[in-house]
Amino acid sequence: MAYIERTADPARPVRLALIGSGWMGAFHAESAATRIAGTRLEAIADPALGPATELADRLGVAKVTADPADLFADPDIDGVIIAAPVRFHASLIAAAAAAGKHVFCEKPAARTLEELDDALAAVAGAGVELQIGFNRRFAADFAEAKRSIDAGTVGEPRLLRSLTRDPNTTDTIPNADRTPQWTIFLETLIHDFDTLNWFNQGAVPEQVHVMADALVEPSLKDQGYLDTAVVTIRYSNGAIAVAEANFSALYGYDVRGEVFGSAGMVQAGSLQETAATTYTAHGSSGATPRLNVELFHDAYTGEIAHFAEIIRSRRDGTPAPEFAAPSGADARAALALVLACIRSVETGAPVNVADVDQPASAGKTAPAAAR
Repeated sequence: MAYIERTADPARPVRLALIGSGWMGAFHAESAATRIAGTRLEAIADPALGPATELADRLGVAKVTADPADLFADPDIDGVIIAAPVRFHASLIAAAAAAGKHVFCEKPAARTLEELDDALAAVAGAGVELQIGFNRRFAADFAEAKRSIDAGTVGEPRLLRSLTRDPNTTDTIPNADRTPQWTIFLETLIHDFDTLNWFNQGAVPEQVHVMADALVEPSLKDQGYLDTAVVTIRYSNGAIAVAEANFSALYGYDVRGEVFGSAGMVQAGSLQETAATTYTAHGSSGATPRLNVELFHDAYTGEIAHFAEIIRSRRDGTPAPEFAAPSGADARAALALVLACIRSVETGAPVNVADVDQPASAGKTAPAAAR
């Protein structure tokens, strides 16, 4: 497969390429092409050439292909943004790394630890950067909470909480019957798991226990569908965490985090889109965000800007960002929690996280992930 010939626009310092032109990929493409100074969106790859070409036309991108291998072989590309379906993430990470391209990959980085370990081995062997799309680390309020925790302001963490409630307009979920099994853990709560691990950095999640159900779409429960889940996690430092998710918050997109410690508490996330509140005879009200790209607009943009800065640092010798982006090791820790949750649902019992981490604990050493 070869590029479709198109008209090029002027070169920019850091040249990124996109794999996957769906909802999230399109937003990342817009960031690279229009919102981040010093970056250029060099190419787009997607088997669905129609949407990819439309996106390229809108953003002035010269190169479009159905085959990601064209991106990997392109000497004009410094790094790739992987926003393809989850089942392709691990193999695309490995292929990009083998070609010497730096990688940003949306979560989850893989579906199994075996897949992820192979991808991380390719990253380590090639010496390229790998950044995972755990965007909450780039949200201003979550980052400020993390600084407060690291400064010892709240003391030793004792209780932690993270929640994700997806927005909806009616108490039914569109296309719920086509939602892959375990999506609530693999693609939703994985964000909360990374947040809790980040807030409680240095401690290791040891055990999980899950209660989950299809409360919004109960007719789909028999086919394994879940739209509501509560997860308790015990950490090695004794802290207890709760992560919860639901796919139908009628009031808007709701993402929050909290750490209660020996000296105080810190919270991140807000139900309201702005601090403005209206008061009338009917009571008080405030606007709430309805889309992930509304609530996390700056965080999504910031993570791609950080990726570009890392590439520029590696390529040009400029100072590297002080902030450590989510790495392959972080992706692995969150995925292990996902797999433990799935086993807890299947067994109805608490699960030791180490029990699902057989590839590493059975002698297959997980490679150190590149930052």
